[in-house]
Amino acid sequence: MRVLFWSETFYPEIGGVEVLATKLLAALRDRGYELVVVAREERQNLPTVSEYDGIPVHRFPFRQALQARDVDLVMDIRRQLSKLAGAFRPDLVHLYFSGPSLIFLRHVTRMHRAPLLISLHNTYESVEPNTALGSALCSANWIVACSATALTAVRRCLPEIVPISCSIVNGLELPTLPPEPLPFAAPRLLCLGRVAPQKGFDIALTAFAGLVDRFPSTRLIVAGDGPDLAGLREQAAGLGIADVVDFIGWVAPDQVPALINRATLVLMPSRWEGLPLVAIQAAQMARAVVGTRVGGLPEIVVHGETGLLVDQEDSRALTEAVASLLDHPQTARQMGEAARRRAKERFGWERYVGAYDGLYRQLVGSSAREGARSRR
Repeated sequence: MRVLFWSETFYPEIGGVEVLATKLLAALRDRGYELVVVAREERQNLPTVSEYDGIPVHRFPFRQALQARDVDLVMDIRRQLSKLAGAFRPDLVHLYFSGPSLIFLRHVTRMHRAPLLISLHNTYESVEPNTALGSALCSANWIVACSATALTAVRRCLPEIVPISCSIVNGLELPTLPPEPLPFAAPRLLCLGRVAPQKGFDIALTAFAGLVDRFPSTRLIVAGDGPDLAGLREQAAGLGIADVVDFIGWVAPDQVPALINRATLVLMPSRWEGLPLVAIQAAQMARAVVGTRVGGLPEIVVHGETGLLVDQEDSRALTEAVASLLDHPQTARQMGEAARRRAKERFGWERYVGAYDGLYRQLVGSSAREGARSRR
């Protein structure tokens, strides 16, 4: 089966969706799928045509064309996409991560009559049918949300998609690295992810400032890169905690389990989420998460059982939740162990890949049957 896998951003851009995309592609290839990736040209030093783990990747300047309103470039991209799709002849188009390139995707799906599958990795509280995303969702053959929360939200916006939508919750392979005991003599709190407003690391800094006098041996580790990094450094200095906050930058995906293993707790004061991989990764390493009640995070973190949840933007509540676990190490250990058991049961990798594999076959099979009927 030939699948045109469309992702607005792709490796070497690194975030939860990009990591998940590369792992899913490798697993599908191993199951016999022929795959071609279409992605946005994010960095000028990347080739327009390359390979990722043997899978062709084609990058296009979607954002530049639209921001500059360059009609000639838009038309050239459309021609290149038509040529690519015509040569590849996909049995299925999978929009894995959406963005401005939706405008170009609509051109491809109109020209080449393959079923369209759309995955949603965020929780959309408002989607209008006449927007690019709303129009794409209404024209899709099937829609997958990354969490039950995200599915409920998008169905509320577009009731007509109820019969053609489902949730496939994110999953990850269990690391071979075993969890280490939680460090409490010198506790380490970890914020991990893209350093951007969504993740609320500024709230974590404010909360941590309220902890340092009570727990003077505690350090906060901020792992990741992004547009808010300089601002967070300034904030830490302004709060007087720069000497106990470590900004360690980007961490390679294969090093994440070891990083989490060095942490006592993982902090996720997010402002919005889909179904964040960091919460699953923390659970796999038997770490309790202290996070916010946003998006699909409560589907991973069961409050009072596998971690603690507070309201978004509430730094004082975050401070007290973290303090309660630092004061009660055995509770933190029990939550971490429960989180690991839950991760094994609910967020397994084979289940995730198998769900997409089955859906691919279902959609292509239905399309083939409809095509056969129309030719009679």
